[in-house]
Amino acid sequence: MKKSILVICLLFLSIFSFAQDLVLKGKVESNGFVVPKANLHIVELQRSTQTNEGGEFGFVALRAGSYQIRITAVGYKSQVNKVDISSDTILNFNLIEQKEDLREVVITGTQKEVNRLESPVPVEIYTAKFFQKNPTPSIFDALQNINGVRPQLNCNICNTGDIHINGLEGPYTMVMIDGMPIVSSLSTVYGLSGIPNSLVERVEVVKGPASSLYGSEAVGGLINIITKDIRKASALSADFMTTSYLEHNLDLGFKIKANQKVNVLTGLNYFKYGNKVDHNHDNFTDVTLQDRISVFQKWNFARKENRLFSLAGRFLYEDRWGGEMNWAKANRGGEEVYGESIYTKRFELLGNYQLPVKEKMFFAFSLTNHNQDSRYGTTSYIARQNIAFSQLTWDKKLGSHDLLFGTAFRYTYYDDNTPATFSQTGNMPENTYLPGIFAQDEIKLAQKHSLLLGMRYDYNSTHGNIFTPRFAYKINFDETSILRLNAGTGFRVVNIFTEDHAALTGARDVIIASDLKPEKTYNVNLNYLKKLYASNGNIFTFDVSAFYTYFNNRIVADYETNTQQIRYDNLSGYAVSKGLTGNLDISLNFGLKLNAGITLQDVGLVEDGVKTQQILTEKWMGTWSASYLINKLNLGIDYTGNVYGPMRLPLLNELDPRQPNSPVWSLQNIQFTYRGFKNLEVYGGVKNLLNFKPTRNNPFIIARANDPFDKQVQFDANGNAVATTNNPYGLTFDPSYVYAPNQGIRGFFGVRYSLR
Repeated sequence: MKKSILVICLLFLSIFSFAQDLVLKGKVESNGFVVPKANLHIVELQRSTQTNEGGEFGFVALRAGSYQIRITAVGYKSQVNKVDISSDTILNFNLIEQKEDLREVVITGTQKEVNRLESPVPVEIYTAKFFQKNPTPSIFDALQNINGVRPQLNCNICNTGDIHINGLEGPYTMVMIDGMPIVSSLSTVYGLSGIPNSLVERVEVVKGPASSLYGSEAVGGLINIITKDIRKASALSADFMTTSYLEHNLDLGFKIKANQKVNVLTGLNYFKYGNKVDHNHDNFTDVTLQDRISVFQKWNFARKENRLFSLAGRFLYEDRWGGEMNWAKANRGGEEVYGESIYTKRFELLGNYQLPVKEKMFFAFSLTNHNQDSRYGTTSYIARQNIAFSQLTWDKKLGSHDLLFGTAFRYTYYDDNTPATFSQTGNMPENTYLPGIFAQDEIKLAQKHSLLLGMRYDYNSTHGNIFTPRFAYKINFDETSILRLNAGTGFRVVNIFTEDHAALTGARDVIIASDLKPEKTYNVNLNYLKKLYASNGNIFTFDVSAFYTYFNNRIVADYETNTQQIRYDNLSGYAVSKGLTGNLDISLNFGLKLNAGITLQDVGLVEDGVKTQQILTEKWMGTWSASYLINKLNLGIDYTGNVYGPMRLPLLNELDPRQPNSPVWSLQNIQFTYRGFKNLEVYGGVKNLLNFKPTRNNPFIIARANDPFDKQVQFDANGNAVATTNNPYGLTFDPSYVYAPNQGIRGFFGVRYSLR
């Protein structure tokens, strides 16, 4: 009896063992082509594998049952398949090519092309289609729908601005084109609006320290504008948009094949706004008038072994002015009619050349020339800036080490007609030399852990040695959960007249209290990303970050001590920027896409133990977009918007009747796009649906608009304006009270054509 029981047990045991030894194998393809390095993940068993060069995969030792297999690959849409296994099974899976195949590939975090999920540095990617949800004539305007990023207008009259990241002002943000740091200093304020969307393949955003790779200006973060790939660009494209404010924007693009080895992409952008509007009746233009043209051309040269060689150039000319409604060119620089007139000419050349050696080495360079001729009332500001930049990098893999070595050189020439370049001996243009070297090592510690160490050494010919280390640690809990920790330092040399428009506009005197010391920062950023793939095809992505930046020698503009002055000095205490930011992306299987983000931030200045909120900095902000395509009607709907918390605003004195803090305000837009024509899209909608303007709840936004040259203002012995019958609040002319665009609700209409 015991022997019979033993035989039965052994029989059941052998059957049970056999039942667990099932095999699932097959191939992953797309349109008849195999897909190597595709990741397959059995959700219930938390088991993964990857296809080989032939697209083949295999799982062994499986039990019979039903499983969900998630398949992901760079350049293809992710998919989840339900599989029933009762015996050895052979299955072939077909992936759908992701048209936005660069969406998950980034280069900005480490200067290498990597899958976004593999990058130790958190990088956000925004494609050209993202910006088409709310079409704008320039990148500066388009960034308003990115969480944690805010285009800040700095003047009610000429509408110049800069880009804030996590509450830090524009000069702390490095803006690059194809990895070249060509938008800085003078062009930070006056060149951003001249970058047309027609150039953009995608925009990559890094929030937090990046100085060890990109230099001292990348303190708060960087924005890398990746221009279109000639191979994927349309043979001919055109996009024309107009608004009810009579703003007109035209983008044209075409590519030609000069010969078998040379392809050329040309882009032309023209923006015109010549409609004087004064809806708040202060006799000043509500919106700056602009006439701008930008010409872009990119050359790709075919070489042996597919080595890279590309050249690109861009020319920009812009004529913008704002001021009293009766201002004309004849009044430029005069004291009868107030106007702010800016002529800008800019030329850029950039290239990237892969050296003809076995090692992976690249030589990149850029040259820029920026000329500005401007008048702010009677104040003349004429400036010229030339920048030459070159960089040699060596990309090397050794075992578990992914190395990057580089050397860079940057020369900056700057000259203007302000005290910044003037001494007792006469005009003294600035010539700054900045050679540097950097090294980076990304170490694969284990299957789920990687460490990135970086350091950079620069020598500034004016301020000496600059050392900026960098540290990053990444944990992949699984294929869909990633934790990243980044830390680093920064160093920034400040030029008041090139970076702060307030130093030039209005009637205030500029006082530089002492020799300004360079700013130093210490940064840390903790990021967690989670992707959820539902069995019905819905995808959810959560991205949460905490950030902290500490400043030494922070340079602060004091508007409040003396209403006739702007005083610049190093803060005797310290400054801190800290906060939390989160993004949620939802892609539902019936075609609805949702995106929402929120940033909570505290940017304060601490001096003598007293903390004050930084002027023109919101404590919280949010962004959102909702997109849906009605296939039967070929109609796409996009609803986008942002909302901002209160900001402390620059008042002139205690009698100033304007609100000391901005209200909660929001800009919302809706767009309808018809795609029923071949190669043609027709779109239209409404911007600023709530018709919000900063004049709401304010008696005025430009102080003393009726007396822009302060001819009727009386001053006391200390130079402060005093209250009189004609000037009951004791104000002087000042247009710096600005936090939102002074442009109300308006309709827009456009036509977009693309021929492949």
